[in-house]
Amino acid sequence: MSVPLRQIRARYSADTITVYQAYSPQIAEPAVAAGRFVAPFKRERMTWIKPSFLWMMYRCGWATKEGQERVLAVDLRREGFEWALKRACLSHYVPELHADREAWSRQLKSSPVRVQWDPERSLRLAALPYRSLQVGLSGPAVAGYVDEWVVAIRDVTADVRQIRDLVRSGDDRAAAARLPVEQVYPLPEPIAAVVNATG
Repeated sequence: MSVPLRQIRARYSADTITVYQAYSPQIAEPAVAAGRFVAPFKRERMTWIKPSFLWMMYRCGWATKEGQERVLAVDLRREGFEWALKRACLSHYVPELHADREAWSRQLKSSPVRVQWDPERSLRLAALPYRSLQVGLSGPAVAGYVDEWVVAIRDVTADVRQIRDLVRSGDDRAAAARLPVEQVYPLPEPIAAVVNATG
């Protein structure tokens, strides 16, 4: 069965969804200790959350890139995640969804949430023929994320390194067995239309 081009796949429960972020130890350690994002995390900046573990691994190079040495698994309330998606604007112009390029540009400037679909990644971080969601939060969306939606923050860097070492040693089977189990997220149809999901 083929995978739809744009589909949210995530680890989730009845109430929460897990997203990933990678930070320096200076930001990650206080966040894990507090169970929420605290200084020096900057609310003024757009913060990007990713439901796909392997896309996060591609972005942070298995926790080797400067400033992304610590990978955090953030459990947030599904109602907050869906609040954000309802108010999102695609990061690129789609003629089928926007009246014209100017209308899209106005929406992009006014929306507190930006979404984009990037190629999903394999265990070896090769691009796959379907896409994974990234969600950029700013303004009131960051405030909601930091103050209301986050339920727990876990440092999963040790797991990341273990999986990375298994991949490097050629033991893809053992590495794959340690990946978080991600399933298709049941996105309500009106929200799927906003973010241009295809399944």
